Order: sequence, then C-alpha cells, then structure tokens
Amino acid sequence: EIHSPPIIIGCHGLLSNSDSPKQVALAKYCNAKGLAFFRFDHRGCGNSEGDARKHTSFQDRCRDLGFALEKVHSLDFVGDRIGLFGSSLGGSICLDVARTYDIQAIVTFAAPIHSRLPGKSTTHSGLEFDLSGSLSGIKNIHIFHGDADGTVPLSQARSIYRQVADPKKLTIQKNGDHRMSNKLHQDSFLQAAVQWYRNFLLI
Repeated sequence: EIHSPPIIIGCHGLLSNSDSPKQVALAKYCNAKGLAFFRFDHRGCGNSEGDARKHTSFQDRCRDLGFALEKVHSLDFVGDRIGLFGSSLGGSICLDVARTYDIQAIVTFAAPIHSRLPGKSTTHSGLEFDLSGSLSGIKNIHIFHGDADGTVPLSQARSIYRQVADPKKLTIQKNGDHRMSNKLHQDSFLQAAVQWYRNFLLI
C-alpha cells in the first residue's frame, strides 16, 4: 500500500457513465497496483443531477472535469500527482483540460480530436469542438485506438499523436472497435495503461 498515492480521474464518453466496464476495470487494476482512481458522472449522466439534453456541451463537460480535479485536490489521503483517463468524447475532454491543469500522465481511448466525424452528426448542438493545433503542450500521453473503429476513425488518433509532445505512445488495436469488445484488447489495455501511469506518477 502506497501512502498518499497518485490518483487518476476517469472521464466517460457521451452516452456512458462512470460505471462503464472500461472505467470499472481500469479503476480496479489501478488500485491493485498502488494507484487511486476517481470515477464521476458528468451532469445528467448516471447518478449526477441535471438534464443531459439541456446541459451537455463540450464546455460543460470540461467544467465537470475541472470540478472533479478541484475535488481531488481537496482530498488529504491522496498525493498531488494526477493522471487522467478518457474514453471517446471523455478523451477529448481530458485533452482540452490538460492544456490548463498540471497533469502528469494521460491515457485516452478512441478519442476524437474534433467533432467533424465523417457520416456523424451530434445530437447536442453544443458538442462542436476542434482541438487541432492546440495540443503541443501535452505530454506523457498514451493513445489507444482500434483500427476498425466505426465511430471515431483511427486518423483522429494519428492526428493527436502527431501534435502532442514526447513522451508519447500510440497503440493501435488490430480489428479493434469503438467499445473495445475484444477480451485480449481489454487485457492488454489494462496492463499497458496502468504501467504508463506508474511510469509517470510513481516518481
């Protein structure tokens, strides 16, 4: 057991919540390896109050993550080193927030760099965003993406990887989909993600 362990904050996707299988599994694996994990629901999702139809915008979700960071900073049983995990839109939120907060490690899965996805239209008018050209200050990031993702194209991950700074890593899951439904992909993701966090948070 690590005294005042580093902590990772998980940021779920658009139509998900903090009980998503990826987040729950990652939280458990992090805990087993000496890392704390904070899961939260965005407004109007899961156990959080609010109407997701009225209060779901990119800016709202960034503010939610900002509130989560403030909460974590107020906890006296964790250390001051913080990592972020974001899945799909949650990954985009993490990228945007990491530009202004002191984040020591980031892991994203299937995150878009902008909302102009081919064949897709957002159901919420406030979800337009474009992070292109604004990620050069982000480092210590491990990007995961499936090459058969039918929701967010692999090209989005490649764009993120080109723009962020070193240290960085891009892991492409062969025949991987947007939900990471392959058990082998899930297992390798957990091991690699937690090792990434340990490399940059347990210093």
